[in-house]
This record gives sequence, structure tokens and C-alpha cells, in this order.
Amino acid sequence: MVDIAFIGLGAMGGGMAANLAKAGHRVIAFDLSEPAVTRATQAGCQRARSIAEAVCQARVIVTMLPSGAHVLDVYRSSDGVMAHAPSGALFLDCSTISVQDARTLAHEATKAGFRVCDAPVSGGVGAAQAGTLTFMVGGTDAEYKAAKPILAAMGKAIIHAGAHGAGQSAKICNNMLLAVTMIGTCEAFVLAERLGLDPKAFFEIASQSSGQSWSMTSYAPVPGLVENAPSNRNFTNGFAITLMLKDLRLALAANSECGLKATLALKAEEIYSEYLVKFGPNRDFSGVIDLMKEE
Repeated sequence: MVDIAFIGLGAMGGGMAANLAKAGHRVIAFDLSEPAVTRATQAGCQRARSIAEAVCQARVIVTMLPSGAHVLDVYRSSDGVMAHAPSGALFLDCSTISVQDARTLAHEATKAGFRVCDAPVSGGVGAAQAGTLTFMVGGTDAEYKAAKPILAAMGKAIIHAGAHGAGQSAKICNNMLLAVTMIGTCEAFVLAERLGLDPKAFFEIASQSSGQSWSMTSYAPVPGLVENAPSNRNFTNGFAITLMLKDLRLALAANSECGLKATLALKAEEIYSEYLVKFGPNRDFSGVIDLMKEE
């Protein structure tokens, strides 16, 4: 088994660290939130009082942080990862950040004698807790080979997307698609209701017809249709709208850099922004169906 430092124990990172410990790895956990660290220790991780303490003997460092600025600071700072990790350690950044930030980290880490993969995830809080995430990995073939058995303790699918930054490219494209398809799914359910169609009947039909999508069959925005969907929990404990907007805006920035308009993604950003203002920052993004019902 491997000594692993895990930095960032939020809604996603906490479950991921717990699954690494469950797999038998020695996980040294750090977060600025004391309750988050306590939950990690209760799940089998060991407590670290600083980043330096967490990484100083770790052969693998996993980070799950809110933004590119946080990621670069955690790795670059004088009391951060690169200043204290053993030479040759493998960095696995599972945060969702810009492609350029991922490539910058890879360049700096490689130059300093480390190995690194960008490995953002798909699946949400439930998959993080269940160990069924999908990892999209950017890095060399050798780095991917080293990362795969670690990621396998946290996920059901580990896919090599390409060179450094390719994992983030795949993630923002995937979540741009998810943002758009969820809005279409919500609009279809609202229309079905207004037309007097039973939602269970519509779900049974659409989930086996050409309208089928992950938004429909795995994350249905109507309660009582998909067991673990946030719609059954009043849209709590899921993929918060603030995170979806962050990912969508990363995708829009990438579209702009590539000279693309992304008409549907632009409209989705407008709709989700209105949803955030009216319903608050903590609700799952699929709760946007409530905004459509108001209309």
C-alpha cells in the first residue's frame, strides 16, 4: 500500500480520501476546516496539522480544491506541496481548473522533479462517497500508469484523455454538455406536467427513447424516479449550482479562446445564474426545474 497525502476534504474530497483509506492506503489528510479533518480521521485517515506535515513522506499527493488559484497556491507556496514533497512524488490534482492552470502546474512540477496528472472527476458527491467516480486523466503514459491504481480506489472508470491538460479539457467539455442537457431535461418534465402526462410514465418512455440522457436516467430532476438523485432530497447534497456555474464559465472561457460562440452554453449560463440568485448557492444544479416551474 502507498502513503498518500490528501489535501482538500470538502464534499467531494472527504469521500475520496475515505475510500483511499478503506482500500488500505495510509492517508494523511489536511484541510483548513477542522470538522472536515475530523470526519476524515473517523473514516480511517490520519490527521496532518499542515500541508508540509501531510506531504513530507507521501509518495502520492492528491488535491481536491475549489479553483485554479487555490491549486497553484497549494503547490507553489513556501509551505506548500512542492517545497516539502519527496523528489519524484506523484501529484494527482482532481480539482476542476482551467486547462492553462493544469498545464502550468504540470510544467512547474515536472521541472522540479515531480510527476503530475490532472485528474478531474465526474459523478458528484454520491459517486465520491461510493467510490464510483469517473476520472479523466491528463499526463504521460508512465504517469497515467502510476496514477491508475490509486484512482481505481476512488472510481469505476479511469480514462487517459491525453497529455497534461487533457483531463481538464475533457472535464469542461463534459460539464458544458451536462449543463445544457439538464436544462432540456427539466423543460421536458415541466412541459409533460402541463400537458397532464404522469412524470413516471414520461420517465419510462424517455429513458428508453431518443430523449435518453444521463440527466434523465441517473439524475432525474423529479423526485421518486431515480433513487439517489438530489431531487429526492429537495436538491440538497448534490452538485451545487455554484460549482456548475464555475465549470460552465471555464468552458465558456475556453470557447472564447478557441474562437467559438457556444450559443447553448451561453444561454445555460444565463439560466443558471438566474437560478442562483433566486434559490441560493447551495442547491443542486438540477433544481433549476423549480425556476422553470415558476415561469
